[in-house]
Amino acid sequence: MKKINITLPDNSIKSVDAGTTAIDLASQIGTGLARAVLVVGVDDTLKDLDTKLDADCRIKFFTGESPEGHNTLLHSAAHLMAQSVKHFWPKAKLTIGPAIENRFYYDFDIDHSFTNDDLIKIENKMHDLSKSDFKCIRCEITRKEAYKKFKDLNEDYKLEILEGIHDDEILTTYSQGEFIDLCRGPHIPSTGKIKHFKLLNVSGAYWRGDEKNKMLQRIYGTVFSSKSGLKTYIHNLEEAKKRDHRKLGKELKLFSFDDEVGPGLPLWHPNGTILIEELESLAKEMERKAGYEQVRTPHLTKGSLYDKSGHLDHYKDSMYPAMDVDGTEYYVKPMNCPHHHKIYSAFPRSYRDLPIRLSEYGTCYRYEKSGQLFGLMRVRSMQMNDAHIYCTKESFKEEFLAVCNMYLYYFKIFGIEKYRMRLSLHSKDGLGEKYVDDPELWLETEQWVREALIEGELDFEEVEGEAAFYGPKIDVQVWSAIGKEFTLATNQVDFAVPRKFGLSYKDENGNDRTPLCIHRAPLSTHERFIGFLIEHFGGDFPLWLAPVQVIILPISDKVLNYSNLIYDELNSVGVRVSLNNRSDKIGAKIRQAELEKINVMLIIGEKEVEEKMISVRRRFEGNTGTIGIDELKLELIKEIKTRSLSHRKETATTT
Repeated sequence: MKKINITLPDNSIKSVDAGTTAIDLASQIGTGLARAVLVVGVDDTLKDLDTKLDADCRIKFFTGESPEGHNTLLHSAAHLMAQSVKHFWPKAKLTIGPAIENRFYYDFDIDHSFTNDDLIKIENKMHDLSKSDFKCIRCEITRKEAYKKFKDLNEDYKLEILEGIHDDEILTTYSQGEFIDLCRGPHIPSTGKIKHFKLLNVSGAYWRGDEKNKMLQRIYGTVFSSKSGLKTYIHNLEEAKKRDHRKLGKELKLFSFDDEVGPGLPLWHPNGTILIEELESLAKEMERKAGYEQVRTPHLTKGSLYDKSGHLDHYKDSMYPAMDVDGTEYYVKPMNCPHHHKIYSAFPRSYRDLPIRLSEYGTCYRYEKSGQLFGLMRVRSMQMNDAHIYCTKESFKEEFLAVCNMYLYYFKIFGIEKYRMRLSLHSKDGLGEKYVDDPELWLETEQWVREALIEGELDFEEVEGEAAFYGPKIDVQVWSAIGKEFTLATNQVDFAVPRKFGLSYKDENGNDRTPLCIHRAPLSTHERFIGFLIEHFGGDFPLWLAPVQVIILPISDKVLNYSNLIYDELNSVGVRVSLNNRSDKIGAKIRQAELEKINVMLIIGEKEVEEKMISVRRRFEGNTGTIGIDELKLELIKEIKTRSLSHRKETATTT
């Protein structure tokens, strides 16, 4: 029997018979591994555990605790759910059932509206199917064979998928019991591995995301390899409902939307405006120290500017229609970039002037489809924490890395512990259409970014086909305190547009050179970032950011004079302070302050007046004792100026 060498993750080599399956290899290594493993990586390609190993290769085993294993478990659970639905509604037509972040879904075309009772019924059947422990069987099949099989099953959507596949392509199906689906895989070995799951909700979804197509019913669910993982996730979902920025935004009087104003156009109330101003103050302070200069540009611009920049070619679908002004087409600006290029080009530049860092808090307008609008996360009017850095090739890495390090500083301030940087690259197929057609410059620029990240010892992953049309970019994914993922910041390289605008500088030899341009928005739009912060903090903002930082709670009218004195003292040093002088009992005043999520409550009674002291109560900490006004001012000012994270309620999170 032929022997092959298998390289294990620790670089040790195991010699086995050719034809040994991945699961047999796992069993040879250990029974515990064989029980826990769900999918295998063969030379970095994920495959089923019954895959036969016929040649030397490198192997990695993935359990349900790994991203690869969990994703496979999620996808397999989608098949199990579809099998359960087909049991009760045999005429339901299958579409697709992918895994997404910690969840799965399957879309169905069915003449029945799923109810909560239906979800319970489907879920119970899934448990029965799991206990049956059906083997998940992979089968290679030709397109012609697949077409006949799914035609016989009346699966019209599978036939539509097959129409876009070449006749010569070999496809795969997966079956478990009587259920079969067209699928690339891989899948877990058997349904018995799917134990800890829950169906979450039903929503509508257009086939292939096209509003012109039929509306389908989508069932969402989740699954984990452990009972504790599922419990934590469900807990976080409940916590997320409480923290929903739309709900808290209304309760805390931060922002609102109004039909007469228009969808996706937020109205910022006084409390919300404070959040914006504090963020701007933080960013301006950081940018001033980093050598940025503030600029301002108009909201309205001739279309010729966007024609020159390339936005009308690549971005028009996200722009509002042109308006006629004295026979000339004008657009409301979707971004600040072209305007900053014009500011750069207004004067001759020397290499001694570079880098030039222009920053703006400019309001931009983008057309988002009504169905895509979502609170502050997807809006049509947005204020950008925007800047453009014009630099030489020699200083590019330093400037690019400085922006990335600025992200990390912000994450520390806001208590963002989990994040991921994603290097978005171009795809060859998109050159000339989706991307500027300069393949050599694309590869060169992407390598510069890659080297900068490596030199900065920053973890990142590469994703092909998600670059900006003018250059590669870094997208930063962050996770809130309850494990919810957000796309937050971006750091983009532009090697194309500066040439279009004729931007230049004189080098040390007096020759004209084209600068590189770095587009960056560390705090995203204020709308999206505040939406994130509301959910991240659950409305319990740290003291420096809180709209109302301190509230004074007099026990009776007898102490109002002293309470007003305290108010004036704190207000004079810039503390955002409120005074509740209503005639309510002190217990009711405290409960109201808790509902309003105010960090610091000052309790004033006759004893405090007599002793010229203040009783302090902090949210989540309770009573912290008495203190004099001068000491209190120093304590509050220090906490505000250092932008420290106040004591917070601990919340379990997913990893």
